Formats: sequence, C-alpha cells, structure tokens
Amino acid sequence: MLPRLKTSLRCWSRVALLPWATAALCVASLVANLVLYFTQQAIPASLLALQLAATLATVAYLALGARSISLRPAELAERMLKVQEDERQHLSRELHDDIGQMLTAAKLQLQWLQRRMPDELQSHCNTLRSTLDDTLGNVRDVSALLNPRQLASLGLEASLRAHLVRTLANSDVHWSLACNQRLGGIDEAVAMAVFRITQEAVTNMLRHAQAGNLIIQLQRTPEGLALSIQDDGCGFVPTRHPAAAGQRGLAGMQERVTALQGSLDITSQRGLGTRIEAVFPWPARTQQRAGSTNTHDL
Repeated sequence: MLPRLKTSLRCWSRVALLPWATAALCVASLVANLVLYFTQQAIPASLLALQLAATLATVAYLALGARSISLRPAELAERMLKVQEDERQHLSRELHDDIGQMLTAAKLQLQWLQRRMPDELQSHCNTLRSTLDDTLGNVRDVSALLNPRQLASLGLEASLRAHLVRTLANSDVHWSLACNQRLGGIDEAVAMAVFRITQEAVTNMLRHAQAGNLIIQLQRTPEGLALSIQDDGCGFVPTRHPAAAGQRGLAGMQERVTALQGSLDITSQRGLGTRIEAVFPWPARTQQRAGSTNTHDL
C-alpha cells in the first residue's frame, strides 16, 4: 500500500509542477525579451530555445488538461460502477458466509435443544425455528440480489427468470420474459448491466407503479443487445437529469448504459405506464456475428 501511495504522490507532484514550470519559462522569456528590446541587442539562440521550451510546455499543459477533461466522465462512471459492484460482492460474501453460517448454526442448536425440551415448550421451539428459517431465506435472497452468482453459471436469461420468480412471487403482477434468441457469448459487463437495470426497474415498479402487468424483452439486434421493460402502472414524469431530481434508480441505469457506450430511452406518462429501452452495442470483434438475428427455440 505504501509504495503505491508514494507512486501516486510522485505522479501528482509532477502534474502539479507542470503549470508552475510553464509560468516560470514564460516569465523568464518575457523578461529577457524586454531587456533585449530596451538595450537594442540581437536575440541570441539561447533565448530562442527558452521561448521554444515555454511554447512546448504550454502546449503540453493544454493537451493534458483537455485529455483529463474529456476522459473524466467516462472514467468516473466506470470507476463508480466498479466500486459499487465490489462493495456489493463484499456484502454478499459477508451475508452468505458469516451471517448465513451463524443462522445455520443457531438452527442446528435449536434442533438439538428441541429434542430435549418438554412437550409444553415444543410450540415455542417450532415458532423460533420458523423464524430462523425465514431469516435465513431472507439473508440468502439479499445475498443473491447483491451478487447474482448465477449469471456466470446459468446465463443471463435464466438468472433474470429466477430473479423475477423470486421477487414477484408474493405480488399480483402478471409478468413475462420474452427471449427468442440464444444469449450465449454476452459480455460479462453487459450481462451485469442488463440484470441490474431489470432489477432496479422491477423494484421501482413494485414500490411506486402499482402495475398489474410487466413485459420484459431481450433481443439481439445488429446495433447490440436490446432490453425492453414495460409496465401498465401509474407512470411518472421523466427528467433529463435524474440524479439532480433525486431519482437515484434511474440515474444508476443511465450511468451503467453510459459506461458501456449504450443508449437509454425512458418513456412514461401519468396513468399510461412506463417503458424503458436500452441498447448495449456489441464489441468490435463480435459485431459481424451479432448481426445475425436468426431465432432459436430454447
């Protein structure tokens, strides 16, 4: 950790030194030109070299500033999403490995005690056992939401279907997931973005939309992987800057799509439901293969 910190400090000091060095060269060049002007002397080669160095330093500083400004939004979005996913994976491991194991151990201890309890206390033991089962199930559900491990093993469609079954099991929402094409070979970052956007859209629908129907579609297109999420809820008024309006869920969708150079379109009106459409472009190496839209039975 310490060597990395020293390296970062050295890089920062070099970048901070550049404007001061540029200013010093410009001032020295200006003073030398004024002295030669008032003394009416010829310009020596050393002064020309100094002026050239000042000009090059100025160009380098401007180029560095332009590069940092142009790359800042993409870099910030990518780093923020990476930090979020790392933190979610860490919390998921803590829940699954630590809290989940402790609840399982408590359940085993309860079973041992229940075999030795008198009959009049068996009902209390059964209640406590049911509470532990429900808590353990909730912990596993939260762990799965934070870190969908099944994406790597089951694939995108199966992971989405499992999430919808688990999340909408106790609701009155009628839902469908349409995917008439194979989704093998989808980039891991794209699959995670599709899963997180769908997850956020379903959560928002359950909290705010009061919808009765939900339709989710995944389709390969020549432009990229297209995701469509539509409900018939109460709708809302979308804003161009969701983060500033406090719509953190929509802002997170926008950040994920931006980080992958995709497009996001949210259409909603009061009483007319909501439609979310996102397109994630294919990588250059798979552009030609992705152009095929032949359907397959799954």
